[in-house]
Amino acid sequence: MARPELTTFVALLRAVNVGASGKLPMRELQAMCEAAGFSEVRTFIASGNVVFRSGKSEAEIKAALEACLKAFAGKPVGVLVRTAAELAAVLKGNPFPEAAPNRTVAIFLNKRPPTTALAEITGQAGEEVRLGKREVYVHYRDGIGKSKLRIPAVADGTARNMNTIAKLTALAG
Repeated sequence: MARPELTTFVALLRAVNVGASGKLPMRELQAMCEAAGFSEVRTFIASGNVVFRSGKSEAEIKAALEACLKAFAGKPVGVLVRTAAELAAVLKGNPFPEAAPNRTVAIFLNKRPPTTALAEITGQAGEEVRLGKREVYVHYRDGIGKSKLRIPAVADGTARNMNTIAKLTALAG
């Protein structure tokens, strides 16, 4: 029986952090990935970023991780999956390359953002927003903490700043 070709993937978890709500030790995430049959598993910072290799499809990976995370957390935890090549394309496609990378994010989505996404934005005050393939890019000129920006189309997404995306791309490369 032929062994499936392994692809490098990056999984980005929603609502995972080091605070009291949604806390997931990265050791646990690594163990879940290994139990799901993924290889060369590496986590990056305690906000739900994991790089690994697998012969499974994106949909199979997403389903497996979401099932493990629901069992662990007792509630659904969203997972967004990209291949290493897709993540590198997100970094390369950043429409704000001159902006501070810690103030520029890609909000990852499971599908293409709707064409109405920009028209539905509220609270915009200097932030620049552009649609990507399966992400929305935002440059927070004055920092994310002060922003009142609301983008309804990204409610099920998860954001990573360009510094994190660059590190994950390097890890996945």
